[in-house]
Amino acid sequence: MNHTTHHTLARLLMAATLGAAVLLAGCSSTSRNPGNATYDFGPATAPVPTTAAFAPLPAVVVTDITGVAALDSERMFYRLNYADPLRTRSYANSRWASTPLSMVTQRIKSRIAQSGAKVLTPTDASTGVPILRMEIDDFTHAFDSQAQSFGQIVLRASLFQGHKLIDQRTFDRKTSAGSADAGGGASALAAATDAAAADMIAWLATLQVPRQ
Repeated sequence: MNHTTHHTLARLLMAATLGAAVLLAGCSSTSRNPGNATYDFGPATAPVPTTAAFAPLPAVVVTDITGVAALDSERMFYRLNYADPLRTRSYANSRWASTPLSMVTQRIKSRIAQSGAKVLTPTDASTGVPILRMEIDDFTHAFDSQAQSFGQIVLRASLFQGHKLIDQRTFDRKTSAGSADAGGGASALAAATDAAAADMIAWLATLQVPRQ
């Protein structure tokens, strides 16, 4: 083998090696951050199961959910519990279709309506209809390791009759994510929100609301 042939083969081998490295890096980046993507909770197709023992309230006013300012934007946040649990990060190229505050509000309204209750807004309700107010304390895709993660929602709900507090409860639900990326986090948070809604409906059905 002459010097020219050896030099050409070496250059080809180096190019192939660099090409493979770039391909692997691109695959890794795609799996963790699949380009520009927008996520929501999907359709609320399966109704929340109810039984005679847990009959829903006849009607309830559901106000818009409140929470920290970060949840009033379309950014998708995640937290690396195994490395830096006190810091939240946001996915660079993935966003929610609407704000988490808006999406959770709409999802819980849909689930309560599916349970059989009439869901009203503050402007539509007549005097004496109980009012459900909610606040989100946490709504995050969290990683316990590079491969294991879950979606968690912590939601505090208060039921009022006029200005009187009937009861208050905090609902904390987490669901394992099927993949360690924004899509997996979105699916997990949707499932956790549905689970919290089911818990809330069962709680509402146990409350004795005085008639006015």
